[in-house]
Amino acid sequence: MTAQPDSLVPFHLAIPVDDIGAAREFYGKVLGFAEGRSDTKWIDWNFGGHQVVTHQVGDGPSGTPRDGVAGTNPVDGHQVPVPHFGLVLPVPEFQKLAERLTAAGTEFVIEPYVRFQGEPGEQWTMFFLDPAGNALEFKAFADLEQLFAV
Repeated sequence: MTAQPDSLVPFHLAIPVDDIGAAREFYGKVLGFAEGRSDTKWIDWNFGGHQVVTHQVGDGPSGTPRDGVAGTNPVDGHQVPVPHFGLVLPVPEFQKLAERLTAAGTEFVIEPYVRFQGEPGEQWTMFFLDPAGNALEFKAFADLEQLFAV
C-alpha cells in the first residue's frame, strides 16, 4: 500500500512498564489519553483512537527504568532512539503537547524542532521516554499529504 487510506484502522500495541501507577500518571495525566479497561497489572489507553496497553512486568517499581531503547539511528543530525512509537498530530496539538510535557518536567531525548525544513516531508518532531524507558516520538505536518513524501 503506497497511498494513505481514507480511514485508518486502529492498531493495537502492548508495551512493558515496571510501575503501573507511574504509567497511569504519565499516559493519563501528562499525555492526556483516556483510560479504558484495566486491571492491577495492565491499562488500555485510547492513544489517538488506537489501543495501546501498558503491561506491568515484574513485581513493581524497581527504582531503575528499564532501557527500552535497542539502539539509535542518525536522522537529520540527531540520534533517533529505536524502537519508538507515537502519533502524528495537527501542529497546534503538537505544540500544546510539547508545552504540557515541558511543564511536567519531561526530559526530551530530542527537543521539539522542525525536521527536513524546506524539504519534502517537513515535520515537527520530538522524542522522549516514558517512566519505564519506552521511547516515544510525536510529530506534526503542516501538510499531512507530506506524511509519505519522497
